[in-house]
Amino acid sequence: MHAFDPADPAFLADPYPAYAALRAAGPVHSHPGLGLPVAVTQAACSQVLRDRGLGRIWADVPPEHEFTAFNLLHRNSLLEREGEPHTRLRRLVASAFARGHTERLAPLVADRADRLVGDLVARIRDGAPADLVADVAEPLPVQVIADLLGVPGSMHGPLRAWSDAIVRMYEPDPGDDGRRAAEAAAADLVAMLRDLADGHTGGGLVADLLSVRDSGDRISADELVGTAALLLMAGHEATVNVIGNAVHALLAHPDQWSRLRADPALLGTAVEELIRFDAPLQLFERTALSDTTVAGHPVPAGTRIGALLGSAGRDPAAFGDDADRLDLGRSPNPHLGFGAGVHYCLGAPLARVEIAAVLRALARELPDAAVAGPPVRRERFVMRGWAELRLTTAP
Repeated sequence: MHAFDPADPAFLADPYPAYAALRAAGPVHSHPGLGLPVAVTQAACSQVLRDRGLGRIWADVPPEHEFTAFNLLHRNSLLEREGEPHTRLRRLVASAFARGHTERLAPLVADRADRLVGDLVARIRDGAPADLVADVAEPLPVQVIADLLGVPGSMHGPLRAWSDAIVRMYEPDPGDDGRRAAEAAAADLVAMLRDLADGHTGGGLVADLLSVRDSGDRISADELVGTAALLLMAGHEATVNVIGNAVHALLAHPDQWSRLRADPALLGTAVEELIRFDAPLQLFERTALSDTTVAGHPVPAGTRIGALLGSAGRDPAAFGDDADRLDLGRSPNPHLGFGAGVHYCLGAPLARVEIAAVLRALARELPDAAVAGPPVRRERFVMRGWAELRLTTAP
């Protein structure tokens, strides 16, 4: 059953009716356009993410000599490993993260969010253009990741561009120009991260990654580069899109925006609900390590299956008959926005801090926020978000 075209602008504008039709027809469907079956229910997507018979098996992008840096980043990524290689690297990275980095950054995140939102509000009050994406959602996570890794401020702009170019490769068809841009960005990112590791001054996550050991083992130079790149791409792209999607959803549901402004204690459940309601990562893939089945659908060894996370987040079987309704107080909220199982996102606590900081600042500084003119959606399926979301004040 081929129910949607991932390049169709109408589908990209609102994929959720198509997902509902797929769920009504069954939990897993072959999708010729994507070249793999897709799980569409919460239960089936959860199985795809948690089943140890399914994993992330990296295969270098051919021809290898044209994608040297891109392949190096992914070959050494925590996300692209299974079994003992994954367990070993995750243990090392988790040990470095456990040294209080999220707690250390929390006040810095709040301060940066306050200043970015403050500048945004000042532009609005002066009648100047104010784009939530360009002015707040994009710079905040880059600044936070840079603080985490110890990247100098002069590199913040290139980090944003490199991340954007690399993640375009995760779309169904990035095109030849997209492939060339991704490799060029990966090469620049690898060079910068190697320089950062060589010249580290003893602080931040890079220093902790270099020093952490487990039973005599330590992270390799290439693993350090792959880990730092993963933190940049996952931490930047997902957070940018969550912030944009969240603010757009809130302003499209003024009752919920009013609810959040009146009760800041809702912020914790609000963040989870906004991730569920309009998922920033719509599709995540796994490869069968051995012959297996997902909700009765056979997945032979070596073949791929996708989890449509956007569809899972709207499944009435998991979220009730009001699954299409935004409810900032929804609890429990078993969304899959940060993954599940052994590959659950290590950076989830930091992402939650960033999203909450922006929403808190907006609710306080711009309670009468409104969308100014038609927003511009990114023409992407996998990474769902806005390219431009201009704000003004309600009349």
